[in-house]
This record gives sequence, structure tokens and C-alpha cells, in this order.
Amino acid sequence: MRRAVVTSAATAAGVVLLLSLKPHEATGSAPVISSGSGSGSASGSGSGSDSGTTGAADTTPGRSASPAPTTGGGATRKVSGDTVNTRYGPVQVQVTLAGSRITTVDVVKYPTQDRRDREINADALPVLNQEAISAQNAQIDAVSGATYTSDGYIRSLQSALDRAKG
Repeated sequence: MRRAVVTSAATAAGVVLLLSLKPHEATGSAPVISSGSGSGSASGSGSGSDSGTTGAADTTPGRSASPAPTTGGGATRKVSGDTVNTRYGPVQVQVTLAGSRITTVDVVKYPTQDRRDREINADALPVLNQEAISAQNAQIDAVSGATYTSDGYIRSLQSALDRAKG
């Protein structure tokens, strides 16, 4: 009888512990992190963890947005870069260009698997966006602590700029 009580109590405690376990997955999709005043959000609910062992980044073809109708060389258009698969998840940027000048960079895909991913990218992606706009090209420095995401960002940005040229 005593053994049955202890077993029941242990089972009940185990069930309570399992039910109180919080999931690590993010609910819903991550918001776009934007460098401009457009529809993006840099509030900190998207991110990519980039600490750990080495991992290669594979580039897969992404979608390219149709350029806006052009009436001259200074038309505004949006171009999407390739989706780059990194160790912690895919990274994809969309660049808004006025002529050949980068005006806005939106990060439309980035790692959001766990809370640490979201924390890292909430800090790193706005920095990368501002660096890209300042440099006006993809030759920017990686953000410390977000090495894999930075690499994916730079590769996606370069592919978007390559598409924009022709």
C-alpha cells in the first residue's frame, strides 16, 4: 500500500513537471527587421544564435521581387536576395534601391528557433542594416556574436545587389 502511494505521488509530480515545461520554439513567424521607416519592426522578436562549432552556409535560390515600373534611372525598386541557409536557420534580405543607391534593407528571413536566436538577431540585424546602408555595398563587417547570421546576411545582400545590376 505504501509503495502504491509513493508511485502515484511520483507519477503525479512527473506529469506536473512535464506540463509546466515551456517550449523553445517561437510561435508564429518572425517580423521583418527593417533599416527604414517602412513596415518592418526591429523590436527584438526575431534572431539567430551564432555561437558554437563551425558550420558551412549553403546558398539556395531565393525569390527576386519585380522591380517597380521604371521611367528613368532613379526609380525605386525592391530586390530580394537568395535565401542563405546557415547553421542556425535561413537568412534572406530584401533591398530597396533608388537608382543604384541602397535606401532600405529589410531582413525577411532570419533564425528564430529559440529565445537566444531572437535576442542575438534583435541586436545584430539592425547593425548590419545600418552598415549596409552606410557602405552602399555588401562589403561590411560581421557582428561579433552573430557570425553565422552575419555571413548569411552578407551573402544574401550581395546576391540582391547582383540581381539589381542585371
